[in-house]
Amino acid sequence: MAEKIKTVYVCSACGAVQTKWSGQCKECGEWNTMEEDVQRVNTATKSSAKAAFAPASDYTAAVKLCDIHEESLFGERYETGIGELDRALGGGIVRGSVALISGEPGIGKSTLLLQICKEMKKLKVLYVSGEESELQIKMRAKRLGALTDNIYLQCETDIDGILTETERIAPDILIIDSVQTTQDPTVSSTPGSPAQVKACSARILAATKKKGFSTILVGHVNKDGVIAGPKLLEHMVDVVLYFEGERTQSCRILRAIKNRYGSTNEIGLFEMTDQGLDEVPDPSRRLLEDSPKNVSGSCPVCLMEGTRPIITEVQALITKSPFPNPKRLSSGIDYNRMAMLLAVLEKRLGLRFFDRDVYMNVVGGLRLDETAADLGICTAAISSAMELPLPGTLIAIGEVGLSGECRTIGDSDLRVAEAARLGFETILLPQKQVERLKKKPAGVRLIGIRSVFDLVGALKEICQKTEA
Repeated sequence: MAEKIKTVYVCSACGAVQTKWSGQCKECGEWNTMEEDVQRVNTATKSSAKAAFAPASDYTAAVKLCDIHEESLFGERYETGIGELDRALGGGIVRGSVALISGEPGIGKSTLLLQICKEMKKLKVLYVSGEESELQIKMRAKRLGALTDNIYLQCETDIDGILTETERIAPDILIIDSVQTTQDPTVSSTPGSPAQVKACSARILAATKKKGFSTILVGHVNKDGVIAGPKLLEHMVDVVLYFEGERTQSCRILRAIKNRYGSTNEIGLFEMTDQGLDEVPDPSRRLLEDSPKNVSGSCPVCLMEGTRPIITEVQALITKSPFPNPKRLSSGIDYNRMAMLLAVLEKRLGLRFFDRDVYMNVVGGLRLDETAADLGICTAAISSAMELPLPGTLIAIGEVGLSGECRTIGDSDLRVAEAARLGFETILLPQKQVERLKKKPAGVRLIGIRSVFDLVGALKEICQKTEA
């Protein structure tokens, strides 16, 4: 059967194929994502084309949905022994699933994988590396204490060699670090190209589903910080986890972006140490341990990550600007949301921000995507602008609207219970939320806030009691 090679251009963002290069992808609209690739074109005759539609001799027959047994082994979960990772996965690694872990270089992906191998001693693990030598991996495993008999190491990039070893060893867990280094010899393009990533991932996925072992893929990120390669890769796998955090800081966050077997709102919190990644089972206490007391511009807030409430601190610094155009900088808070809340405070309360530099930060590297943090952001801003030192036992939870009203939020019982557990004595909540609260903890003062006007009055009263 005749074949010829054809040059095409593939979008690294969405996988769209074009015959000519262009600066912008016509499908997704992204700029500078078209990469050159080669494609094999079949020049078969009409007779051979008709033969291509002949009935297949080997295929999977359809079965009735009601006849499928729920106790199938493909629904079994393997607990990794790392509680924070199991939380992000929804309870563990599902047998027959494919998970993709991505993150910045040096964030700790390979370290986490070796710790998984260390904890899962009862399972056979095949660790495939296409980026490091056997000696490098052994040195890291020795440092982490992961030199166990259940780990098989293969330094290979050829997908045929990898799948051959899976046939010989029959592992329970297959780890490939990374999918961008694997290559299929039948695809005429360089490793890491969209065509190679799709071809290798498809073969790995097929082998995983057929043999029933679980696969963990490591994926690179591009210059924009998103998972490199075609978007099709994320659609093919069952679970997508993203490792977040600054390499200069010890805090690491493992966030589930996609999960066919659990919630996508769960996160796992880790701390990088000399001995690897340590779990942080009580993230709220860890994030608040260095919180200053009785200072202005600082207010704890409570956000929900899946089913777990996490309390972190919002800091605001508002100073007179020496420049005609004052600065607005935010870390962990959406810039547009911050600008909107500042406009509400300026319009309703008469506070001056137009000639002030405003800096806002969320402690611990977390990102506040919930509107439940609005009241805490406003509290920190008012405290800094009016120089009102707040006690360390105060927390604010609620949403703020454009009219300055304070609106109710979800999971208020869990948030209040978490605040009470950590020793907060005063909780600012929307007035309606206080009335609807099912269980009010003992020893905790709940203050209902109807609008930002009530908020200023409550903060002044609290500050007067603190000074007295």
